Amino acid sequence: MRSILLALALLAAPAAVQAQAAAPPETCVAKDADLPPELAAWRDRAPLAAARGVSGLDKAVLAPGKAYAATLSPAADVTYPVKPDRPAIPDGKGGLLAFDAPVAGTYAVALGAGAWVDVIKDGVALRSTAHGHGPACSTVRKIVNFDLRPGRYVIQIASSAETTLPILVTVKP
Repeated sequence: MRSILLALALLAAPAAVQAQAAAPPETCVAKDADLPPELAAWRDRAPLAAARGVSGLDKAVLAPGKAYAATLSPAADVTYPVKPDRPAIPDGKGGLLAFDAPVAGTYAVALGAGAWVDVIKDGVALRSTAHGHGPACSTVRKIVNFDLRPGRYVIQIASSAETTLPILVTVKP
């Protein structure tokens, strides 16, 4: 009898494991009330139209520490200074933004939707030092870090499915 019960228990175990594995992940409502101090500005976004080429960058300047809702253009209308590494997505959006790094340090570029981001200096795409997701249950989707020296930089956004992209550049503490 014990053998039969043991056999039945072993047969039922894979089904229980499968049911547990198939359970939907825990969901949360995205909220930005508990963001860390370096992302506190994320909640208050100013509108800003991204440039379609480098000649329009003087009107598309971000201030580090301030969040923006950047309006992007169809990627076919954007002239990128450096070809993005990521292949374009169908109907993808993109644009260019500039910012000044006042001090040397690690700068984080936070995005509120999926997109490819490059930071450009003197016609060269800089290598990121880290990347990851934003805080759990927040609307910060992606954060990419770059080690920068003082100066002007260009952010190029590519392969966004969204026309409006929340973005924040901040220097890491």
